[in-house]
Amino acid sequence: MQAILQSKGLLSLPSSPKTRAFISQPSCDLRYRFNPINSFSKPITLNKASLSPNGFSKLQSEPQNNRNRHFCRAEAAASSADGQPPKFMGLDLVTLKKIIPLGLMFFCILFNYTILRDTKDVLVVTAKGSSAEIIPFLKTWVNLPMAVGFMLLYTKMANVLSKQALFYSVIFPFIAFFGAFGFVFYPMSSYIHPTALADNLLNLLGPRFLGPLAILRIWSFCLFYVMAELWGSVVVSVLFWGFANQITTVDEAKKFYPLFGLGANVALIFSGRTVKYFSKLRENLSPGVDGWAVSLKGMMSIVVLMGLAICFLYWWVNHNVPLPTRSQKKKEKPQMGTMESLKFLVSSRYIRDLATLVVAYGISINLVEVTWKSKLKAQFPTPNEYSSFMGDFSTATGIATFTMMLLSQWIFNKYGWGAAAKITPTVLLLTGVGFFSLILFGHPLAPTLAKFGMTPLLAAVYVGAMQNIFSKSAKYSLFDPCKEMAYIPLDEDTKVKGKAAIDVVCNPLGKSGGALIQQFMILTFGSLANSTPYLGGILLVIVLAWLGAARSLDVQFTALRKEEELEKEMEGKGVKIPIASSDEGDNGSLSRGSAVGDNLSPKKLYDQ
Repeated sequence: MQAILQSKGLLSLPSSPKTRAFISQPSCDLRYRFNPINSFSKPITLNKASLSPNGFSKLQSEPQNNRNRHFCRAEAAASSADGQPPKFMGLDLVTLKKIIPLGLMFFCILFNYTILRDTKDVLVVTAKGSSAEIIPFLKTWVNLPMAVGFMLLYTKMANVLSKQALFYSVIFPFIAFFGAFGFVFYPMSSYIHPTALADNLLNLLGPRFLGPLAILRIWSFCLFYVMAELWGSVVVSVLFWGFANQITTVDEAKKFYPLFGLGANVALIFSGRTVKYFSKLRENLSPGVDGWAVSLKGMMSIVVLMGLAICFLYWWVNHNVPLPTRSQKKKEKPQMGTMESLKFLVSSRYIRDLATLVVAYGISINLVEVTWKSKLKAQFPTPNEYSSFMGDFSTATGIATFTMMLLSQWIFNKYGWGAAAKITPTVLLLTGVGFFSLILFGHPLAPTLAKFGMTPLLAAVYVGAMQNIFSKSAKYSLFDPCKEMAYIPLDEDTKVKGKAAIDVVCNPLGKSGGALIQQFMILTFGSLANSTPYLGGILLVIVLAWLGAARSLDVQFTALRKEEELEKEMEGKGVKIPIASSDEGDNGSLSRGSAVGDNLSPKKLYDQ
């Protein structure tokens, strides 16, 4: 038998076995390589008598470092067999397969949004028979009702469609409309716009109805305006961030969400240059050619191609990336109707605070933005000049936001979620005060501004642009990641329907709220210029409410994160996890009386 074993080259028993202490092989991980243990500092020799002549005798002739390499390879294979994911540059390959496509999706979405945002302003502000005064009426009486209608439809669709079918059902109508607008609606605008009817109504009702009647006069442009606004609310907030929250964990979100904007704000820079290019292209066309129609066809073609790229990336991630393991805490809820869903969301303090953040941002930015656009129209009256300036504005916004993105991860790591959530309202308040101050005291500063080659109007345009740039860069780099992180600890039902209610309704509600305030001020004081001091006071009140909601949400978010981490730890130890009862707390967390095993709640386990 021994001869058979030796002939096969296997290990044989020594002739005179002796008792030896077992010495484990050194680990080959990074900690051992850089901090070797003293007991393993000397090479370990093998007993020659323990190897058969035909077996592993080659091992004794190998250098010691080669043997250690074999051990390292074996250990690496063992760790792979144990289920540890492979890594590339220190990151799990599974994580990279999530982050890279998500970054590309965000790039394409914001590239489109920048083109659409700049184009919608040019269309409605510079159109014949319209001006910047149309914007408050448009946001209040057209944008808000369509946003509410979409939310009701989305809630119904979310109850009957899968997540993938819901994504495609929402994004394809946007792509089709923008393509049709560039090639069908705008070329036929002179035929489909009721210009004569609008002129007759204006003569009958008087010039104070210029804004509402302009909506009728250029209805297809207004429809484009609303669809562009909904692209920001629906595709960016609901579709993209909802998908990102679905496939990422909280730890991945804290690390990578701020970095998503790096690639996205490179998109702002390039899309701003794209708008600038098409603005200059119109100047080089021969007389009689509708240059704006040519530009629209080019830009809408790019929007369609980017939209198809977004759909492809979404399809690829769904077919190649596994979903993360979530906590077993689930709340079994029957399908709710629209009113029941709204009541459920309103009853949650957590959702109310999130809604306050979104509405406050919409009101605050709108109080400044419409006034700024009226000054912008006065300084750049033609579509060519207006669009060219907006291209430069988008590029500057991209550069500023890119810089803020580089700082955002440091802010999250150093100061946490709460501090990051308070930066955006603080920046908006400070820059808004500077803008309103320049409008109020611009004429006394005219001689000083003339020395720099600027008029008070041009200075107000530049300061308003800086206010918008800094506010939007803070929003993209800090406010949006903070808002999306806040959704992650919630259960799936609250997450899906809460995002639809907040992002689709509360976002335009904030903008419409600001528009209603401006309409009231115009009717009461005669003009926006006369109401500027009051608008500044309202801005102060809104920002203070915003800061209070951010402080409250910080406390609730931290509590939910601790609870989720505790539940995952309990699941890892095999402890039974309770199912949330119907009488949950305000923040959607587990009821404190839930039982685990023998009436042992998560809080009690944590305290022990």
